[in-house]
Formats: sequence, C-alpha cells, structure tokens
Amino acid sequence: MSLTSHPNFLRGVLLADAASCLVMGGALIAGADLLSGWFGLPAALLQQAGLLLLPFTAFLTLVATRPTISRPAVWLAVACNVAWVLGSGALLVSGLVAPTLFGFAFVIAQALIVLLVTEVEIIGLRRAEPVPA
Repeated sequence: MSLTSHPNFLRGVLLADAASCLVMGGALIAGADLLSGWFGLPAALLQQAGLLLLPFTAFLTLVATRPTISRPAVWLAVACNVAWVLGSGALLVSGLVAPTLFGFAFVIAQALIVLLVTEVEIIGLRRAEPVPA
C-alpha cells in the first residue's frame, strides 16, 4: 500500500494544510510590522492575509475531522487554495505594492507551497474511496 492510498491520507493532508494555515496566519498577524519592513509589503495587507487564514483553518479542520470527508468540501478547499495562489501572483504583478527581494521570494515561496499542498489534496481526493450514494 502506498502512502497516498492509505485511508487517512486525505485527512492527514487536510489537517497539515490547516496547521500550516494556522501557523502562517498567526505569524502574519503577530509579525506584520516586522515582516512589513523585510518584505516591503504593507503591514495591514499582511495582517489581513493572516486574518483570512484563520476561518480557512477552521473550515479545513472541520472537514478533516468529520467521520466521512465531504468531497465537495475538499474541492472547495482546493478552489480556495488556487485562488490564494492566483491572488499571490496578481499581487506581485499588480504594481500596488513594491516588495523587496525578500518580499518577492516570500510571496512566491508560499504560493508554491500552497500549490504543492493543493496538488497533494487533489491526489488524495482521486485516490480516496468514493462515498456510497
């Protein structure tokens, strides 16, 4: 049995996504002023991004801890992750902010990580047992 075919693989991926959102959200909220200087991004933007991650964390946790994982709910999480990645890219090309080199690297790195998590969630969905109708 491969790791991705384990019955709890998708649940684990969703919980890992939730944990990373909680950590990132907390770091962005608590460290917005410090990070703003390093990244060249407005502190308010960083705080708002962090605040946005908290309800998403709760959603992912709720989905992952149900006895049966809702496929539509996971697809919604995937869509939210894709929106986050697209929004990250749009932020960098919008001209609305002037990130430093560290800021560019941070936005690109976190978007790539979210994209990777999204792909793993999709793999988990595809390999998960279908829910009987």
